[in-house]
Amino acid sequence: MRSGAWKYLALGAASLFGGGAAFAVPVPGGIDFQTPVTETAKRVHAFHVEVVWIITFIVLFVTALLLWVMIRYNKKANPNPKQFSHNTMIEIIWTVAPVLILVWIAKGSFPLLYDQDVMFGIKPQAELTAEERELRKEENVVDIKVYGNMWYWDYTYNQNTDQEFVVESRMLKEGDATRPLKPERGDIRQLSVDNPMVAPAGRYVRLKISAKDVIHSWAMPQFALKVDAVPGRLNQLWFKVDQPGIYYGQCSELCGKDHSNMPIELRILPWDQYQQWLAAAQADPTGGGRAYLDSLPRPSPTQVASAQ
Repeated sequence: MRSGAWKYLALGAASLFGGGAAFAVPVPGGIDFQTPVTETAKRVHAFHVEVVWIITFIVLFVTALLLWVMIRYNKKANPNPKQFSHNTMIEIIWTVAPVLILVWIAKGSFPLLYDQDVMFGIKPQAELTAEERELRKEENVVDIKVYGNMWYWDYTYNQNTDQEFVVESRMLKEGDATRPLKPERGDIRQLSVDNPMVAPAGRYVRLKISAKDVIHSWAMPQFALKVDAVPGRLNQLWFKVDQPGIYYGQCSELCGKDHSNMPIELRILPWDQYQQWLAAAQADPTGGGRAYLDSLPRPSPTQVASAQ
């Protein structure tokens, strides 16, 4: 077996029996979830591990059963087979057991689906702290409109400003005179953009997502979020991230020849820095407040992951 194959076996074992991989960006050979950074994503990851254990047990049980039947009841070991067509008890067991397993999986998956779809999730009001109730007030929710285009994203802001302004976000490319990729700045090929989406840490952010031409898909793996951006339809996502940093996603719906050139770079800033960025971006929406972002310390992907 080639040495590379051993690496993928090791990664597979880590995916089945270990925790989430500590990577803030996709890595070659990676097969597990990226490190979750929202409460919903952490629950999704925990549920994933639970289901992997269930299906691993089923695979091992069925494999052992097949081997036992092949060895114990082959023609040589059992030349005179029993003459019966069914067994009522076995029929009941292999009907009821899968139903119970599916009910158990549904018990965990349905609340997660609701939590991802409905603003603030399913946590009862009685369990909320005073600070949490304050953050959930409509005036404290940060709204960002997200539109997919062929082949870039644009983000519309109006929080605490007199008027809306739009920031267009296009992928940085090597050798591009207009939007050059700068690895020395921390840019990552196929992931970094000229004007990233910016949101505050520790606040609820509501995304209203649509498209202006064809179907796109806004996906952020570390948030466990993904929804189609459909022309003429308004979809909604929400998240709350407490850890400032840089997070990456990608358009996840085949949308044309430059589909692979629609990355999502999301910069999460502390509230005071977010307010300063808003002022800078409103003054120069074409530049997307990039000069202000470049003046801030930029964590590397490894630092972002270790901070989580």
